Amino acid sequence: MSGTNAVNPKSSLQGLKILVIDDSKTIRRTAETLLAKEGCEVFTAVDGFDALSKIADHRPDIIFVDIMMPRLDGYQTCSLIKHNKVFKDTPVIMLSSKDGLFDRARGRLVGSEQYLTKPFTKDELLGAIVSHVAK
Repeated sequence: MSGTNAVNPKSSLQGLKILVIDDSKTIRRTAETLLAKEGCEVFTAVDGFDALSKIADHRPDIIFVDIMMPRLDGYQTCSLIKHNKVFKDTPVIMLSSKDGLFDRARGRLVGSEQYLTKPFTKDELLGAIVSHVAK
């Protein structure tokens, strides 16, 4: 049985735990749908505060975090994750609708591994996971 993809990343993504933090229900649902199809276990959070307990409970392999969110923004959330001894090595990918140099630089300063501009494609989302966590 051959699939439509020349490279099937499913085996490397199977069972990965992924947290998507975004105040947009559409973004959360889109990411969740794409990743679940690849065999990932997906958790979502509406903001940084919501995310902190989910990170502790589920210990995700990789975290996607929107920059612009109420209460605790993406930079603050990433900084808190990276300052935690247990989670500091968890890759954090920043999501933003802005594709600015300043935003990218600020994301790096708080410890994020990568920056994706919304709307992201399936390939960008999966590519980020493969380059940071998939074995």
